[in-house]
Amino acid sequence: MHVIAGKAKGRKLLAVPGDSTRPILNRVKTALFDTIRPYIEDVQFLDLFGGTGAIGIEALSQGAKHCIFTELNHKACETIKKNLENTQLLNQAQVIKTDAFTYLKKSDKTFDIIYVAPPQYKGLWIQALHEIDTRPELITED
Repeated sequence: MHVIAGKAKGRKLLAVPGDSTRPILNRVKTALFDTIRPYIEDVQFLDLFGGTGAIGIEALSQGAKHCIFTELNHKACETIKKNLENTQLLNQAQVIKTDAFTYLKKSDKTFDIIYVAPPQYKGLWIQALHEIDTRPELITED
């Protein structure tokens, strides 16, 4: 797993120890960023279920201004921080150890892009989208 493009291109990313997260495949990440690349420059990005941090780090590498990572798992938070240090993107990021839904309910921040990829097979993405829908102020207006 590595950064696919931008200023940190080629930097290796660590996986979270154990089997609590499922890192995104590079080909899936490539397809995602091929789609959102025209909209990524200078955005405020939220990586809601941070995992390894691969998506938020990719966004920062490709031009996002700032990224907040939310993650409940302590090992994952530490991995995100190590990956941010390794890619020299730590100064553009904030890692918050919290439940994603608590963060969505209480945050006073606004974001241009919110990336939602929760643990598989738990239906959490539906809950996350409902929570975002109830708080339109989370999304930056154009």
